[in-house]
Amino acid sequence: ANAELWRQPCPPNSPSTAMSIPFSLSEAGFEGSRSLVSGLHNVALQTDNGGRAPTSSSDDSDGADVVEQRPQFSPSAMAYPSPPHMHGPIVAVSCYTCFADLAHGPRGVEAQRSFWTFRLNLNDGTLTLLSAVPKGFAHNPAFTRCHPSLNVVYSCTESVRHEGQVLALQLDSRSGELTELCPPVSAGGWSTCYLTIHKSARRLLLVNYWDSTICTLELLPSGKLGRRLCVYDPKGGRTMKASADRHVNHSMNDERAQAERQSDPHSHAIVLEPSAGTIAYVPDLGMDVIRQFHFDEETGVVTPCGVIRSGVKRAGRGLGPRYLIFAKALPTCYVVNELSSQVGVFTYDAGVAASIESAWAGAGSVEAKQAAVCAAAEPTLTLVQTVATIPDAFPVEMNTCGRITIHPSGDFVVTSNRGHDSVCVHRVHRDSTPPGLLSLAGIFHTRGETPRHFQFDPSGQWLLVANQDSNTCAVFAFNTATGCVTYTGNTYKVPSPNFVSVRA
Repeated sequence: ANAELWRQPCPPNSPSTAMSIPFSLSEAGFEGSRSLVSGLHNVALQTDNGGRAPTSSSDDSDGADVVEQRPQFSPSAMAYPSPPHMHGPIVAVSCYTCFADLAHGPRGVEAQRSFWTFRLNLNDGTLTLLSAVPKGFAHNPAFTRCHPSLNVVYSCTESVRHEGQVLALQLDSRSGELTELCPPVSAGGWSTCYLTIHKSARRLLLVNYWDSTICTLELLPSGKLGRRLCVYDPKGGRTMKASADRHVNHSMNDERAQAERQSDPHSHAIVLEPSAGTIAYVPDLGMDVIRQFHFDEETGVVTPCGVIRSGVKRAGRGLGPRYLIFAKALPTCYVVNELSSQVGVFTYDAGVAASIESAWAGAGSVEAKQAAVCAAAEPTLTLVQTVATIPDAFPVEMNTCGRITIHPSGDFVVTSNRGHDSVCVHRVHRDSTPPGLLSLAGIFHTRGETPRHFQFDPSGQWLLVANQDSNTCAVFAFNTATGCVTYTGNTYKVPSPNFVSVRA
């Protein structure tokens, strides 16, 4: 009966506010990760302690010494002309290695090996372990971004005690091995949490959550990291109210935690509008705003040109904007508010963006250009709808939203709930007025705790979820017609997974 609560019919295809879907708390206690030996293409992953869940952060407690048991392949039964480890996208998972250095408080097991790579079988959604980096390879790698054309993966380190670093890693497309492409580069701030690559592939933009700074790095044609071009501090150099040594758990959402998290600016992402890439948006979780910037690709300079409220506040509660993403082929932007468990739907005004760019282009020196941009500044985003990501009956203070993304088809917006331990799927209505309004398709259990991140494969048929606090990655089938999510039975033991990247 409990399982039936997750098989909810998808509602009609019409824009509406979010609907409530029952949530079974008994389902939240998923039975744990499994050794997978079912079927030709499955692989059994065993730890050096006999497959039991790790109980401490001592050496090898992350199950990093993995034994890969390959079955005998029968050519007549194979879906691929050669073994599946030679085909399918590579999945890279980054893991936290030192909880004491984080603003938030993971409850899983500290990883000894910070990156794991798998091969995804597109036939059945199973993963084959390819590689795990050596112990001590990287400290708390978090957000990861693939180069648009090279086999290079960029990641950043997350710490409130040390300045963040950006890593450039070479990815071997056959073995899945990750190796250092060049020395790390300073991120210009603490607790680096988001990377964006400009469409020219010449610039990498990043934000640092803890001190809210924004930074631009040069990208070389080889994929290596170049110079640091710009650092912008929205605090204007003011000292933060929160201390790096004494602070609340920034993954909590109670009254005290929310008050501290919103006592300082906290930049959580930087996203470029997809057409020209000249307007950058930075959700500021601490101030409940989206900071709008002009971005000059040539110099790497970001110039502030206004702030936009990320939603409508409810009495006594903040919003906490975390991420945003633009719709495919629609003038629409979606913002996930972490603290209020809501998604805001915004219309995008390309005309205003063009006016800001014209102001920059029409002036002389960089200083004159910045002054012209400030004079021309107007909001390019307008809020038109707000929808919830959790059922109405679930306490909002027990949840924080994680990731938001758009399905490769462009037909669905998907958000993760940490606390409710689910993914929420909304249907995108292209023909609505204004376009891109949302209606709820369903809310689905992630079969683990704290789904910090998730990723679709390029085809959109498989959804891979990093359940941070249960030390697992789970694979789901995604119905591209209805938006319904179905568990495949495939769960893999990975210590404190925080990010999933898929490289086709």
